[in-house]
Amino acid sequence: MTVKTSYSPGDPIWVDLGTPNVDASVAFYGGLFGWTVDRSRSEDFGGYANFSSGGKVVAGVMPLMDPSMPPVWTCYVATDDTEKTMAKVTEAGGTVVAPAMQVAELGTMAIYTGVDGSFFGTWEPGTHIGSERVDEEGCPSWIELSTRDQAAALPFYQSVFGWGTSVNPGYTEFQQGSTSIAGCMDMPETVPDVVPSYWMPYFAAQDPAAKAQEAAALGATVLVPFMEMAEVAFSVVADPHGSTFGLLRVNS
Repeated sequence: MTVKTSYSPGDPIWVDLGTPNVDASVAFYGGLFGWTVDRSRSEDFGGYANFSSGGKVVAGVMPLMDPSMPPVWTCYVATDDTEKTMAKVTEAGGTVVAPAMQVAELGTMAIYTGVDGSFFGTWEPGTHIGSERVDEEGCPSWIELSTRDQAAALPFYQSVFGWGTSVNPGYTEFQQGSTSIAGCMDMPETVPDVVPSYWMPYFAAQDPAAKAQEAAALGATVLVPFMEMAEVAFSVVADPHGSTFGLLRVNS
């Protein structure tokens, strides 16, 4: 088990799901990953609850605040100063959608859009340090930006988080020092024009193809059945409400 007890500013730190039916989403992800959910404080936080794996929190789930909003996974990046991060986003041409909000003793969150229209959040930890278990079966493993304007997105995220970039044919890796921590790719041409640039989480799966079929049996749609490259193998699915996520194995 890879247990996290802290994150550095600029690290991917958390993912959460906005869904029109929390009960159905809890059943789906519980069936797929074996996640459990703690709703003991959800009434205090607008229905927000945490998914856990192996007794460690790994992701969040909440009802959509507006029925017109699309179901979606949101990816968060760690910060140690939300106010400064908001200023950096604005200076770099992004937009603060939801300004700094203190969440009791848990921490501080904010939501933004980048210059390419991609939504993302930041989390400044209090007692809630973020995902406590990563890179293990059914736990967060990677986040990836599909963008319609990579030329604008790369310098934006470099300015906001200080990320470096490793540009490869067809794919860019955002880096903290020499460690790759997130990916970026051009939006596939098959994606409808109405879909904006977006961040997507990947969850670890030893057998992404088989796990994608498990997801399908639970009502998901398999978007990418299986692909394998030298370093990784993955599948991409949309859950029963349409929220997209990946299943990833890193080939050692």
